[in-house]
Amino acid sequence: MPKHTRKPGRSRTLTKTHKLSFAGVATLGAAALAFSVLPTGGGTTTAEAATAPVAYSSGKVSDVRTTLTDQLAGASVKVDAIEAQHKAAQDAVAKAKAAAEAKRKAEADAKRRAAQKAAADKAAKERAARKAASRSAQRPHVEHVKKAKKVERAAAKTYGNNLHGWISEALDIMHDKGIPGTYNGLHRNIMRESSGNPNAINDWDINAQNGVPSIGLLQIIKPTFDAYHVPGTAWSQYDPVANLTAAANYAADRYGSIDNVNSAY
Repeated sequence: MPKHTRKPGRSRTLTKTHKLSFAGVATLGAAALAFSVLPTGGGTTTAEAATAPVAYSSGKVSDVRTTLTDQLAGASVKVDAIEAQHKAAQDAVAKAKAAAEAKRKAEADAKRRAAQKAAADKAAKERAARKAASRSAQRPHVEHVKKAKKVERAAAKTYGNNLHGWISEALDIMHDKGIPGTYNGLHRNIMRESSGNPNAINDWDINAQNGVPSIGLLQIIKPTFDAYHVPGTAWSQYDPVANLTAAANYAADRYGSIDNVNSAY
């Protein structure tokens, strides 16, 4: 076909409508570019100013603007979502850090309290050990002093060689040995048994018939005297103090005290 052949009813000449349509499309492209570059605050005014001539287009400008607005809104939502995720991650990290710090402080406090308790226990044990050592060191000295005082009292105190003196000395020995009895209990039984005669002897009762007569102030037989003899006294039934203490020791074992004896025993 020849190049310059024209078909009837068709013309290559651009009409005024076509020109306006192309201008509108170009203007919309510029508006889109402005929306993508300019900030949100100032972009709207610029876009609206740039698209003002589009009002003379074929009517598709409003659809383009709506699409651009929706895209910008979607982008804003995505940004907000990303920022929210970022903040949530930061909050989680801060929370984990705070929990770790609290745990570390709790463990440090527990260790500090345990160390303080251990130190207090150690100090208490050391004090107790020092007190025990001090008591142990003092005890021999105290015992020595007590013995010395007893010796001094015994040396300083004198007893008469009579019934009163014998009873008094026997009571002091009984007191030191923990043997119960009183002056009245001893004296009452002495007067019934021997009338106060340390050499008195019974040669007629069953004990005498068996070869172990009752002897002394409280008329004690030899087997009983030997079994209940009080250390520190003489080994003789005729010794007044030895006789009294042995008889009182026997009476305490059998009757609770010489004071409880009111007849032959």
